[in-house]
Amino acid sequence: MSNAFLESIAVRRSIYSLGSELPCSEYEVIRLITEAVKLSPSAFNSQSSRVVILFDGQHQQLWEIVKQELKKIVPPDAFFTTENKIGSFAAGAGTVLFFEDTRVIDDLQKQYALYAENFPVWSEHSTGIAQFSVWSALAQVKIGASLQHYNPLIDEAVQQQWHLPAHWRLRAQMPFGSIAQPPGEKSYMDDEQRFRVFK
Repeated sequence: MSNAFLESIAVRRSIYSLGSELPCSEYEVIRLITEAVKLSPSAFNSQSSRVVILFDGQHQQLWEIVKQELKKIVPPDAFFTTENKIGSFAAGAGTVLFFEDTRVIDDLQKQYALYAENFPVWSEHSTGIAQFSVWSALAQVKIGASLQHYNPLIDEAVQQQWHLPAHWRLRAQMPFGSIAQPPGEKSYMDDEQRFRVFK
């Protein structure tokens, strides 16, 4: 059975070898990311996801922040490998920063006290869906990306650099760009180990 949606998400892969060229304009990339996040579901339609899109020098600045923060904690003899990895992300055309607005979550906890402990969990679901939506949308136009998590190590520096609200909580970073090297074959575990069906 053919399914256009499944075929489209099969294209989404982690691309670690990025280039700075894009197959479309920055305006089109911004619109694509914006629409993907807007169309992503969230608990109680909270729309708690917040996004910052960085291009060019701003994108480079982010990965310089990451590098400097890691330099404080990575042993000097191991830093060369770390620096190369960060450089591969910086080689891309841009980065999407994903945040969750804690003020929205706090308000929902007060408004729906019965579900208060669930809202932080549902917030994580929301940001995960938004990340997947953006990643898949980028893949559809042949833009490579990967998902990184240098938070909370870089949170304070990122907030200060781009003057972001204190109630925006950084959840992930997605460097993107041209696909300099395609990913290898992906293997899947047996369905019998992952799925159970009862009728």
